[in-house]
Amino acid sequence: MSNSHGASARAPAAAGWRRLIVPALAVLVAAGIAFDTRIVQIGSKDDVRQAAFSPDSYGAEHFPQVKAAIEQRAVEAKTLAPEILADKAAAATKYGTAASTGSIIPVRLTGVAGEQKAGIYKLTVDGLPASIGVRVQTGPAINGTDLRDAPGDIAFGQFKNQIEYQNAGSAINREMKKQVLTGIDTANLTGKTLEIVGAFRLVNPENWLITPVAVTVK
Repeated sequence: MSNSHGASARAPAAAGWRRLIVPALAVLVAAGIAFDTRIVQIGSKDDVRQAAFSPDSYGAEHFPQVKAAIEQRAVEAKTLAPEILADKAAAATKYGTAASTGSIIPVRLTGVAGEQKAGIYKLTVDGLPASIGVRVQTGPAINGTDLRDAPGDIAFGQFKNQIEYQNAGSAINREMKKQVLTGIDTANLTGKTLEIVGAFRLVNPENWLITPVAVTVK
């Protein structure tokens, strides 16, 4: 009988302790969460939405620099052509920027637009050897990473992964199209004289596909 009475006396005491401990633990957990929580102001450098890579913002920021670099280093096509045909490697070292495939060569020329296919025009350029075929991209699709790679200061290590690196190149192309080709009737350039500054990837010395950074229609 005495044991039964002792157990009955201890039960309310234990229940009382539990009623005190559970709220106390809840307070401690809440305090820990609050201590570990950092308030991030929208738009600040810690806002992950700001930190996320934006291709369009990147293109808008970097295309002017790419354009300036290509225009500054662009070589006259008449000067470039014989050197490329004579010694491709030497010409690439002298004028180009090494890339994963070939070298990116900045060039300037004046030519007459010929046949157009899929947004790419053949150009007839006075003074160039007949063996060299010159074409220029005018869209709607602007392909390749020639503009991204031309300056030599945009590198894979600056990006989280290959997708971001590729998207940066595409964004620069889109910004070029927006700033350079908007306002030009790119569907009807055949027969017109074009002054072009741009870049091409030197793989085949007799095949130049130029991505422009400046186009003037005469």
